[in-house]
Amino acid sequence: MKKILGLDLGTNSIGWAVVHSDVDRDGNESLLEISSSGSRIIPMDAATLGDFDKGNSKSQTAERTRLRGVRRLLERSLLRRERLLRVLSVMGFLPQHYASQLDRYGKFISDAEPKLAWYKTPDGKYTFLFQDSFQEMLSDFQMFHPELLEKGKKVPYDWTLYYLRKKALTQKVSKEELAWILLSFNQKRGYYQLRGEDEQEDVKKEVKYYALKVVSVEDSGEHKGKDIWYNVFLENGWKYRRASSVPLDWVGKVKEFVVTTDLDENGNPKKDKDGEVKRSFRSPKEDDWGLLKTKTQESIDESGKTVGAYIYDTLLHVPDQKIRGKLVRTVERKYYKEELYKILTKQTEFHAELRDASLLKDCAVELYPQNEAHRNILLSQDFAHLFVEDILFYQRPLKSKKSLIDDCPYESHIYKKDGNLLNTPLKCVSKSHPLFQEFRLWQFISNLRIYQREKMVDGSLKSDVDVTGDFLQSEADYVALFDWMNDRKSVDQKAFLAYKPFGLNKKNQVAYRWNYVEDKSYPCNETRYSISSRLAKVGVAKGFLTGEKETALWHILYSISDKEELVKALRTFAEKNNLDDTFVEAFAKMPPFENEYAAYSLKAIKKLLPLMRMGKYWCKEAIDDKTLSRIDKLLTGECDEAIRSRVREKAMHLTELSSFRGLPLWLACYVVYDRHAEAKDITKWESPKDIDLFLSKFRQHSLRNPIVEQVITETLRTVRDIWKQEGSIDEIHVELGREMKNPADKRKQMTRSSLKNEDTNLRIKALLMEFINPEFEIENVRPYSPSQQDILRIYEEGALNSASEKELEGISDILKKFRETDVKKRPSHSEVLRYKLWLEQRYRSPYTGKMIPLGKLFTPAYEIEHVIPQSRYFDDSFSNKVICEAAVNKKKDNLLGYEFIKQHSGEIVELGNGNTVSIFTVEEYEQFVKEFYVNNRKKKENLLLEDIPDGFIERQLNDSRYISKVVKSLLSNIVREEGEQDAISKNVIVCTGGVTDRLKKDWGVQDVWNRIILPRFLRLNALSDSSYYTAVSACGNVIPAMPLHLQRGFSKKRIDHRHHAMDAIVIACANRNIVNYLNNASARKGEKISRYDLQRMLCDKVKTDEKGNYKWIIRKPWDTFTQDVYVTLQNIVVSFKQNLRVINRTTNHYWRYDEDGKKRLQPQVKGDSWAIRKPMHKDTVHGEVNLRKIKTLSLKEAMKNPVMIVDKVLKRKLMELLHAGFDLKAIGRFFEEHQTEWQGINLKKIEVYYFTKDTNDRYFATRKPLDTSFTQKKITEEVTDTGIQKILLNHLLKNDNDANVAFSPDGIERMNQKISDLNDGKWHQPIYKVRVYEKADKFAVGTAGNKGRKYVEAAKGTNLFFAVYESEIIDKKTGEIIRKRSYASIPLNVVIDRQKKGLSSAPEDENGKLPIFVLSPNDLVYLPTEEEHKSNQVSLPINKERIYKMVSCTGNRLFLVPFSVASVIVDKYEYTSLNKIELTDDKQSVKETCIPIKVDRLGNISFK
Repeated sequence: MKKILGLDLGTNSIGWAVVHSDVDRDGNESLLEISSSGSRIIPMDAATLGDFDKGNSKSQTAERTRLRGVRRLLERSLLRRERLLRVLSVMGFLPQHYASQLDRYGKFISDAEPKLAWYKTPDGKYTFLFQDSFQEMLSDFQMFHPELLEKGKKVPYDWTLYYLRKKALTQKVSKEELAWILLSFNQKRGYYQLRGEDEQEDVKKEVKYYALKVVSVEDSGEHKGKDIWYNVFLENGWKYRRASSVPLDWVGKVKEFVVTTDLDENGNPKKDKDGEVKRSFRSPKEDDWGLLKTKTQESIDESGKTVGAYIYDTLLHVPDQKIRGKLVRTVERKYYKEELYKILTKQTEFHAELRDASLLKDCAVELYPQNEAHRNILLSQDFAHLFVEDILFYQRPLKSKKSLIDDCPYESHIYKKDGNLLNTPLKCVSKSHPLFQEFRLWQFISNLRIYQREKMVDGSLKSDVDVTGDFLQSEADYVALFDWMNDRKSVDQKAFLAYKPFGLNKKNQVAYRWNYVEDKSYPCNETRYSISSRLAKVGVAKGFLTGEKETALWHILYSISDKEELVKALRTFAEKNNLDDTFVEAFAKMPPFENEYAAYSLKAIKKLLPLMRMGKYWCKEAIDDKTLSRIDKLLTGECDEAIRSRVREKAMHLTELSSFRGLPLWLACYVVYDRHAEAKDITKWESPKDIDLFLSKFRQHSLRNPIVEQVITETLRTVRDIWKQEGSIDEIHVELGREMKNPADKRKQMTRSSLKNEDTNLRIKALLMEFINPEFEIENVRPYSPSQQDILRIYEEGALNSASEKELEGISDILKKFRETDVKKRPSHSEVLRYKLWLEQRYRSPYTGKMIPLGKLFTPAYEIEHVIPQSRYFDDSFSNKVICEAAVNKKKDNLLGYEFIKQHSGEIVELGNGNTVSIFTVEEYEQFVKEFYVNNRKKKENLLLEDIPDGFIERQLNDSRYISKVVKSLLSNIVREEGEQDAISKNVIVCTGGVTDRLKKDWGVQDVWNRIILPRFLRLNALSDSSYYTAVSACGNVIPAMPLHLQRGFSKKRIDHRHHAMDAIVIACANRNIVNYLNNASARKGEKISRYDLQRMLCDKVKTDEKGNYKWIIRKPWDTFTQDVYVTLQNIVVSFKQNLRVINRTTNHYWRYDEDGKKRLQPQVKGDSWAIRKPMHKDTVHGEVNLRKIKTLSLKEAMKNPVMIVDKVLKRKLMELLHAGFDLKAIGRFFEEHQTEWQGINLKKIEVYYFTKDTNDRYFATRKPLDTSFTQKKITEEVTDTGIQKILLNHLLKNDNDANVAFSPDGIERMNQKISDLNDGKWHQPIYKVRVYEKADKFAVGTAGNKGRKYVEAAKGTNLFFAVYESEIIDKKTGEIIRKRSYASIPLNVVIDRQKKGLSSAPEDENGKLPIFVLSPNDLVYLPTEEEHKSNQVSLPINKERIYKMVSCTGNRLFLVPFSVASVIVDKYEYTSLNKIELTDDKQSVKETCIPIKVDRLGNISFK
């Protein structure tokens, strides 16, 4: 018995099925039964899948990696601070209060994080340390802005730092002040800019950041909707047009702009027809920081000051200038380094410690006690070098990414280690390497073909005729083309056809195309172009650039990323080659080459390239000795086991050494390496353990696509388990989802095309459904109905107007048809297709040119026809279909379209009822096809085919995509037979989606699927009390249906996970003959079994109507196949891959020198290291706030703390009465006796203040930027600072309480300019962000230092554990002991703490009991029946309809869905508004009685 495994591999799913077959003595195979089947799901959120389909292949761990990078930056900053503090401690530069809070290694002691500039006095108050310098700074401000110091106004102490940074450049500062300055440089040290990061990518545009004063604003009188266009005149003479709904009060204000100026080829600004420079303005955005950095650096350069002095002088003149995020955001590190060098150089004159060599030695020993070599380097320098280069501005070299580069498939490095020969594959070369650039260009030219779009060949009009030989007639022509392309950066079809030697003028060029994508540009020799163009600009002769110099210069530009190092290397190259400084300047600004890599190593390219060159570039001496030896044996026929017979066959036409030139890449690979696409090492896996061994050695990220990689590895694990369960597998049939096997750009294109096609279909359905309206008449189209635009267009085209009255007779029948609710009378797929074809053909038949009237379109008078008949070639796509007269279709029979026209040109065809039609002549047909299908090249090609060429079929059969090759080669290792040398075994058969769809249709599997999912649609009918979600099929069966308005994005197949298993069953039953028949391999000439024979072997001829029409349907695998599929699918339990790894122990490694002085990587042996695999919390950090709120209390309660009473008068009176000795009763009597005086007082409801920290409620605040969401309610209820509340409310009131105006960017600017007026005349800092609070449950980040005061919120989806506890209680009524459950969602931080201690994830409950079980998302539970629950015994086999999958949890709530549900049919309706349930349809709570079940990878159930 033979075992066939069918696999349906999708982006996040694996459908599998094992089918048994029997093979008789003659080799005839008969399928017998479905042995087992299942669906394995890899859970991914919809956003990840959607991104993948759109071509955005992003790892699911990418966000975690990004955040880890942020944490590492913080850790390195803290490490630099610790190193700095250790040195300053040795030097004695730290204040006593600060130094006392540090441990031996420069870290703060527990629960301490002192501020260097502030110390605590004995009375507990914090005092600024540098008062003398602060007073010196105030004297500066007294001179420039005396009003700042009036009436006790405060100048921020923090500004003293900038004063000291300026002072330290010329005068002495104290040791402690210098330490403060050094610490500030550790906190902000500038941006380390790599070469090329500031280069503009678009040479045709200049983008710059400007801050310009507005001179005047005028109303242009033009409008844009409700907005008015204003002309804004700027101080430099520019005019900026701005649309605004409110008048612009910008005069005299400085506005920030990002200005884009169009440049011509020479880099000069372009001008419009009025002579004005073409430039556009926009507001700066977050990602414009680079432009702002450039502008800031220009301002600093113009001032001639250091960064600190620049900031301080700006504050002196403009005190309300915001520094962080405004004045100086980010500038290059060199500015900070230069400033610190200047400060330290000057302070060395004043502080003897900075000149003390012994002290420098002590500092070096403190930092590097074991590294004598580095200590000696430091001792040869000074303290300035130690602080700047070794501590504060030390930049760790980037880690090598060499491991991520692909291995060369051909070449490897063999070396000896410990007496053993080791083999390591060489890495692929960079694409920018000059040799690869040449290699790629020869490959491009070798594969190049030129097609004439239409050409008469032997009296017939042919489409896309290969005319390459007419343009490239000799080897010299190819060499000339190479020379032309070698000097170009890129080439597209337009530039290629304009190549002068071709002799095509613009008019003739449109008649030709190349075999590459027509609207895409392809790279030529980008490296050579970039280098030579810069050499030309500095006046270096073209002949200078030899191959050796080009490679040397490329190596400098490619390998050096640091700007200063690059200049040094370029200067050395210039001196060596007698070039001046203009060369260095030009190439120092050259952007770095892209980090992209080829498919081969440099060594392999050097061997292949000599065989691909032609003409003057070909040289015998360039061919390596080993290849020459192989060529000699190929020419002489000498026997050599290293040369396979296949290679000899392929190289048979090469008769002499000089023939080995201009070879295509595949042939060059065979000649040099004896293989091309074949695997280097053919492997056969003998047992499931071999798969485990492969997986253990599998290198993560080797496929460059984390989602595809995950599916492939999980597929191998699934196949391994199937192998264990079913025994050895003889044959594997596999279908790869198109998302899986296509690259990102193709996936993006397919998604866009699919959405467009879906929109078109829905629009057409809606248009056809318009006929349901009783008042609808063809002549009375509602002109403003958007869905009737197509009908209006049809009228304009004259399609209906040109039809006769007789042709319109059937329209009333069409209208009547669409009024019915029966599915037979709704717009079917066929009718939508008819309408689409009708529109594409412009309402005419392609074989006669006659008008197809709308009234007859949906009648048997017209039929959908396959241009290439399905009996000769299976292609059911839209591009192979037209709609034509039924009688013409019958006459065409088994002919191709063009073939039919040639044989029946001008014939008259009877249509019935006395009507006739004339077949096109050949000339008319050719003209019709050229005119009507100009935008559909594929259909045009089909319509002009006279025969089906083998190349046409091969294009369909060839699937050379990388992922497809990987999957097929891996699966081949399981079923490979002895002696097979190909990478893909003959026992691996690949199916396509088209094959599977056809088989499901012919075998009735679609009807099975309708039965499987029908209960969910019936349930929706019951929920909606309607019949919207079902319909009646042509056979009278109730089938699932969807209302038109819900059809967008809906697919019946995708709502249930079991459809993967269904497809896998069909794939397993699709034998090689079926696949060859449906993928057209049998249509090739010379096939062993012809398509005609296969059709009769596999198909039955089935009558479709009473008129004698028939179709061929592929025979079912066995008689009861359909019923068996239904039973199998009903019994499947879907298996979900879990990912519950919250933490895992890691081993850190570090480099150290061993006893022999060799540097070795050593594992960390002390302490624990844990890697947390899930996000612990959201990014935003909150601080807990103690808010003062008001509540009402009785007099008795209020008197417990009378100082908190809100009414000051009442409070004062109550305090007087208390001091007078009044008790509560006496106080009550007092107010009763003086009612007239205290009329408004209600002693039962006295308003008192309370603080939130005294309650169970907790409030947390964080800073948020002001925006238009700050309404009056939000400001009042969420802003913590009452003073800021008042300013914001006053500003809002002045803008008519319109937050959109008040807190727009302009509104915020207006507020800050008049902030004193809004604050009762008092000065206030500009407001851009405010603290807002919320009532929430958050947890502290940690306990050390100030982490205990930082609170965060749990990240979404981190409730991974739902604990179910059970206790026994006595029923008060019956006295029986009953079991009662309680529940809790375990926070992730609790889980992490427990797992670190080796405890279970869920803690004990309040009774000290552990949970009876813990559930996680994607776990399955079984809901026992009442009888099963009472007996505590589950009856087997269990009812699959009572299995549910956990979706999520919160608090004590558990949310689930039926296990097979892949997506909801109707969003927020089918399974409550949350798309998940807690109760069953009969209102039974699932969590109260459910039992967890364990499901293995193959869907086998066991109880936990």
